[in-house]
Amino acid sequence: MFTLAEVASLNDIQPTYRILKPWWDVFMDYLAVVMLMVAIFAGTMQLTKDQVVCLPVLQSTVNSKAQPSTSGKADFTTVETTTGQGEAASMRTVSFGSAPTVTPDVPLSRATSSQYQPTESGQELKKEQKDSSGRKTNLDFQQYVFINQMCYHLALPWYSKYFPYLVLIHTIILIVSSNFWFKYPKTCSKIEHFVSILGKCFESPWTTKALSETACEDSEENKQRLTGAQSLPKYVSTSSDEGSPSASTPMITKSGFKFSADKPMIEVPSVTILDKKDGEQAKALFEKVRKFRAHVEDSDLIYKLYVGQTIIKTFKFIFILCYTANFVNTISFEHICNPKVEHLIGYTQFECTHNMAYMLKKLLISYISLICVYGFICLYTLFWLFRIPLKEYSFEKVREESSFSDIPDVKNDFAFLLHMVDQYDQLYSKRFGVFLSEVSENKLREISLNHEWTFEKLRQHVSRNAQDKQELHLFMLSGVPDAVFDLTDLDVLKLELIPEAKIPAKISQMTNLQELHLCHCPAKVEQTAFSFLRDHLRCLYVKFTDVAEIPAWVYLLKNLRELYLIGNLNSENNKMIGLESLRELRHLKILHVKSNLTKIPPNITDVAPHLTKLVIHNDGTKLVVLNSLKKMMNVAELELQNCELERIPHAIFSLSNLQELDLKSNSIRTIEEIISFQHLKRLTCLKLWHNKIVNIPSSITHVKNLESLYLSNNKLESLPAAVFSLQKLRCLDVSYNSIAVIPVEIGLLQNLQHFHITGNKVDVLPKQLFKCVKLRTLSLGQNCITSIPEKVGQLLQLTHLELKGNCLDRLPATLGQCQLLRKSGLVVEDHLFDTLPSEVKEVLNQDTSIPFANGI
Repeated sequence: MFTLAEVASLNDIQPTYRILKPWWDVFMDYLAVVMLMVAIFAGTMQLTKDQVVCLPVLQSTVNSKAQPSTSGKADFTTVETTTGQGEAASMRTVSFGSAPTVTPDVPLSRATSSQYQPTESGQELKKEQKDSSGRKTNLDFQQYVFINQMCYHLALPWYSKYFPYLVLIHTIILIVSSNFWFKYPKTCSKIEHFVSILGKCFESPWTTKALSETACEDSEENKQRLTGAQSLPKYVSTSSDEGSPSASTPMITKSGFKFSADKPMIEVPSVTILDKKDGEQAKALFEKVRKFRAHVEDSDLIYKLYVGQTIIKTFKFIFILCYTANFVNTISFEHICNPKVEHLIGYTQFECTHNMAYMLKKLLISYISLICVYGFICLYTLFWLFRIPLKEYSFEKVREESSFSDIPDVKNDFAFLLHMVDQYDQLYSKRFGVFLSEVSENKLREISLNHEWTFEKLRQHVSRNAQDKQELHLFMLSGVPDAVFDLTDLDVLKLELIPEAKIPAKISQMTNLQELHLCHCPAKVEQTAFSFLRDHLRCLYVKFTDVAEIPAWVYLLKNLRELYLIGNLNSENNKMIGLESLRELRHLKILHVKSNLTKIPPNITDVAPHLTKLVIHNDGTKLVVLNSLKKMMNVAELELQNCELERIPHAIFSLSNLQELDLKSNSIRTIEEIISFQHLKRLTCLKLWHNKIVNIPSSITHVKNLESLYLSNNKLESLPAAVFSLQKLRCLDVSYNSIAVIPVEIGLLQNLQHFHITGNKVDVLPKQLFKCVKLRTLSLGQNCITSIPEKVGQLLQLTHLELKGNCLDRLPATLGQCQLLRKSGLVVEDHLFDTLPSEVKEVLNQDTSIPFANGI
């Protein structure tokens, strides 16, 4: 037999699983333990006391009605004689009730099968006793033991004998059915993982801190409500309201453009900051919960397995109850036995008593009672399983009680496990929900971020940009550290790939901040922060993937001067909604759009009267409709780059204030329309580079105010004389064409300061080129020039000379006369530099502090 400890171990579940055991499962486990005790108790009693006692039924009693016995004489049922060598037969008289019988004490193997009839007188009996012979063996006890054993197996009902073992088997099956889902490989791994995560989430210091913050916020709100204080102001954002702000965490902003600047800000009491170790553990828990949810939410195996085992237990209960009830009455104290061994014993029928019948019957009734209770609990479990949708779980109550209004509802096995946990203690689900909230995770990130990015560390990342402004670039952080807003002398702030960026009211401390970059960073701002940005921000860069990522508050920065939009503005879904509010930017001067437009959005005309510079980089998408350009009467600089233009748009000729036109990287082949530029009296810079222009029309001479002409990277083979009639021309760039000859008319350009003809086929430099004594930059690289005239020394203002990639064998010594030329501005091969006289080298190697303009 099993010991109690061994059997009880079958029902031993790890203590960590107790949170997944609702009250009915716990109660059924206790019922199973009681049933095990019944089985063990009954089995032990059977092993120690279970037996039957049988006595023969007298033949005379059976036939008493047919042959009544003689008065005063005893009836003997059996007389057996045994003979032995030299010994007298031994006879023994045994009385069964009032009728004595004679039982021979002889071996069973030598006993005769004859049945002796009762004698009529005592004398005959004595005579037979004297005549009998044999040895006395005292086998009457063995005969009764033999009969008891036979009748135990023949007369006793089978259920009386095997009842304890059946109870044991049934109970073990029920225990296995109750705990199978904890052991099945495809479910136990998920359950173990869930229990482990749930325990860590329950005990995490971050859970306590997050719920404490909620309590602080609730109490503060109640206090404000009781004292009649106004509610928290709304903030500008495109996101939904996700809770109240804390001291260390900016409020998640609301949608729409509603402001309530007069409402006071409520400061929520700050809670003790987590140490770094607890913060790292909490971040790891967020990641584990996210992965566990993705793994478990896609199936409902645990739910189906639990329902299946409950149904099995219910059918088991019905089966046990049905067949057990039929055997209750079969367990009785008296039994009739017909062993059919009358040839050995001399009796055909025995009456037996089962001394354990009363106790077994009571135990069986107790077992049936336990089974009934067990069955009713199974039925209740089934009712619970199908009464509510257990494959869906809502955190609505948790969302109402906490500030984490974004806790998502879950489904399938994840939902079922949470329903089971709720039967143990709903506090587990509430604390676990903290780790499903993105708001909670963002708060934790902010705390960890502030731990890592201190004021001193941020100060080390501040640098000076090309405009000599203090600049801070933050890349791929979980948020914006609070210490950033303590850098009060910062001029430029760049935020890149920070999806949860929040700009709090502390930004109002940064009085020098005028330029902000948001690269894939849909930042949310508090109202006070927005008010500051609206009044102080002058330049804003927004890089995005879809127009919906542009923060709505961008269109309300009324004092903004420069706006740079880089991203997709041509999707069918947005329909240019991102630009429809530009009319609010009444002080906007520069608009830079890098996108894939097919037409200039009509909404841009809302700010057209204010714009002085419009830049459209179209990334190869053909720009078809340009009529809106006519309304931009104040535009001084216009760039239409990479727009697949084939001709100069006629709408440009209406821009009377245009000073600079850049049509870079298009497909322009002819520029016959250039004559119309004569009406643009202020046009001074024309950039037609990176196109497919074959020739320059002579009508270009009418554009008399041109000072800069860029025609590089085209297909020009010659330069017409008309180009050199532009007396105001200061910069001419015809690099990377197929020009073979520099016309002598170039000497007419007395104001020319920058001449670029790199990457052509020039082999001879005309002497007239060196009459342009104002030249500062002369780029002659990658041509076929074989010699440099000595007159190069006349270019006294020359600061940059490029000669690399030609067929030169020496450099003229007159380079030493170029007073402003230094070695750093001389681009030649090293061996050519060595051909210069030593005194010229010394002059070129000298440092100079004389400032000069080297830009274009």
